[in-house]
Amino acid sequence: MKYVRKRKIIYVFTALFVSMAMSVNAQVTFRAAAPATVVKGEQFRLTYTLNKEGKDLRLPSDMDGFDVLFGPSVSRSYSQRTVNGKTTSESSVSYTYILVAQKEGTFTIGPATINVDGSTYRSNAVQIKVISPDQIPKSQAQQESGKSGSSSPTIKSTDAFIRAIVSKNTMYEQEGFTVTFRLYTTLNVVDFGKIEFPEFEGFMVEEIELPMNQQLKIEQYNGKSYYTADLRKTLLFPQRSGKITIPSGRIEMVFSVPSGKRISTFFGSQEVAVDVKKTLVTNPVSVNVTPLPPDKPDSFTGAVGSFTFRSKINPQEVKANEPVTFTLEISGTGNLKLIQNPHVEFPSNFEVYDPTVKNELQITTNGLTGTRKIEYIAIPRYEGSYVIPPVEFSYFDLKSRSYKTLKSPQYTVQVAKGDPVSATSNSYVNQQEVKVEDDIRFLKTGKPSFHSRNDYFVGSLAYWLWYIVPLVLFIAFYVVNRKQAKQNANIAFVRNKRANKTAIKRLKVAESYLKQHKQEEFYSEVLRALWGYFSDKLSIPLANLSKDNIEKELTDYDIDKKLIDTFMRILNTCEFARYAPVKSDMAMDNLYNETLEVIGEMENQLKLKNSKRRK
Repeated sequence: MKYVRKRKIIYVFTALFVSMAMSVNAQVTFRAAAPATVVKGEQFRLTYTLNKEGKDLRLPSDMDGFDVLFGPSVSRSYSQRTVNGKTTSESSVSYTYILVAQKEGTFTIGPATINVDGSTYRSNAVQIKVISPDQIPKSQAQQESGKSGSSSPTIKSTDAFIRAIVSKNTMYEQEGFTVTFRLYTTLNVVDFGKIEFPEFEGFMVEEIELPMNQQLKIEQYNGKSYYTADLRKTLLFPQRSGKITIPSGRIEMVFSVPSGKRISTFFGSQEVAVDVKKTLVTNPVSVNVTPLPPDKPDSFTGAVGSFTFRSKINPQEVKANEPVTFTLEISGTGNLKLIQNPHVEFPSNFEVYDPTVKNELQITTNGLTGTRKIEYIAIPRYEGSYVIPPVEFSYFDLKSRSYKTLKSPQYTVQVAKGDPVSATSNSYVNQQEVKVEDDIRFLKTGKPSFHSRNDYFVGSLAYWLWYIVPLVLFIAFYVVNRKQAKQNANIAFVRNKRANKTAIKRLKVAESYLKQHKQEEFYSEVLRALWGYFSDKLSIPLANLSKDNIEKELTDYDIDKKLIDTFMRILNTCEFARYAPVKSDMAMDNLYNETLEVIGEMENQLKLKNSKRRK
């Protein structure tokens, strides 16, 4: 019995010993290491070593006197040993930062923290003495040049740089060209930092997608061979003439640079490389934009490139109140997204809906290639034969450097009598002959009715009602008809009066798109608000509205020139921003507030001008 109890006690102590040993082995160690003495302006390494996997490494907040150039660089090691038949294994993770000392003195880098299995661990603090380069004896500097290097590795401007390359330096307005940001380097690229590409003000922008896994190419530049890679390629369409400059951009990159130090390895003496961060600045590029020739055709809507033009109508024989589809197709290469829809003259008896536009485009180095399809839905309301005249499409041809005009054929639409019930907006009028009387009258049947000779119609109530009732009806009809005519005559006045409220409602819709960060919908809704406001305010149909007649009408109203220029700039900004790269929310918010202000200012000036005219 005593023997059994003794064995149990041995087992218990053995288990406790093993658990203690395991807890010792499982203890987390987190250590920091750095040189005790460094030279001002030189780079050195700060390494944190952890014997388990961790996450969320945080450096101390106060690192006065040191700048972190790069890090952390993570490396893992694993070792296994067998002694007297017993195998032990160890693993560790190292986090290395590259630092540089900015001033002399003795500094302490406080503990860093890291999270391991839900617990936070702190490293030890390290003390570093920073000395002046003059304090290093010449013999010692020469001796340590093979160990730690006496000077910090630098990157020359010829070792790595980025060029902004344009496909052409001279072009016409709306003519596409590409700008490519290409990296040239003789060093190995380790990492990218902050990237700030330049803004393309004055251009419509289309990004050209680059392959994700680019292969480095070898290119000769200024008599030297470089490894090259394209960082960004963009298709640009200039929106104004003159000299336009694409400003510089900035890109932070980390390169692996030989340090001048050599170490002995199993394979012999090898040079040690260090990671160096450098900010590369792209070169500014200027292009000369030539204005388009002044002899523009009336049907020119801004198309520049090489295009074909087709049209079709389906069907050409319909019944009244049935829809007809009229389609225009513009195909080719150029600024297809910026082309305005050609003017189509439909018969006055056709109810025409807003066209739907579908773009099937591909981005190439020569411009946008594909097809722009414009589809109209029109409904003839009355029977008859109607003619849709030819539609003209003009564009500036870059090869011949002249304007060219393409025409669609003339179409005749035969409209037969339709069902009046199917009319949606106007009542259907059926013209036919009406017979007033028949040749044979029906015989009267039934009991006759007799009247007394003393009963006279003249002077009776019915007699007077025959005069009074038509007179009352005539007066009522005259009053109602006059009121209706007056209201119809004042439709332009009503639209003019409600123009501001209608524009504000549309801008509220644009504000909702702004909050949803929908750039294209936001700018489209602002455009709709402005075009609708000018149409209602100036009493010009929306189809006949253009920037030129808006500016002319406002000038005739003696509106302030600065306010007119502000309106024109907002219109241009909205048209271009729908296809530009994504703008910031701040830019859209500023545009929205500016639009509200200029509409209010326009209302005040128009009211003032109208009141002066009445006087």
